[in-house]
Amino acid sequence: MAELKIKKYGERVLRKKASAVFEITEDIKKLAADMLETMYAAHGVGLAAPQVGVSLELCVIDVSQDQKSPLVMINPKIISGEDKVFAEEGCLSLPGFYGNVKRFDKIIAEYTDLKDKKKEIKAQGFLAKAVQHEIDHLNAKIFIDFLPEWKRKVIEKEIKRKKKMGDW
Repeated sequence: MAELKIKKYGERVLRKKASAVFEITEDIKKLAADMLETMYAAHGVGLAAPQVGVSLELCVIDVSQDQKSPLVMINPKIISGEDKVFAEEGCLSLPGFYGNVKRFDKIIAEYTDLKDKKKEIKAQGFLAKAVQHEIDHLNAKIFIDFLPEWKRKVIEKEIKRKKKMGDW
């Protein structure tokens, strides 16, 4: 396994809709393993393939504290959602920035696992939020897209300042 470089806000791959995965190859399995290693090393709970520069519909999630329950989702889709709530979010591609985003508190999603089996997951709370956040990445959306315009502009201004200072 290898730790991958996480792409930061402003890099083009984050704004490109990811392509479907048509075959679960050894390369896909290795990418998933590398993404998990990268996510854990960055102390994150989710990571989408575009965040490591690969424009494929693949994401990894682990909201547990034990790193023994990772979820690898290939070609995931939200089937249904209910009870929208606001909750604070952050993102490994926007380190140090947070905002309240309104998302479904309960969802049903379908995906393919690494054994090429179709699965369905019912998620609630933090896991539901993480699944929606990562699927958004696959659709070229970032959590700040859901913030009020003024908040997004404040974050973007701070990112520009950090880039000039070499801190981004």
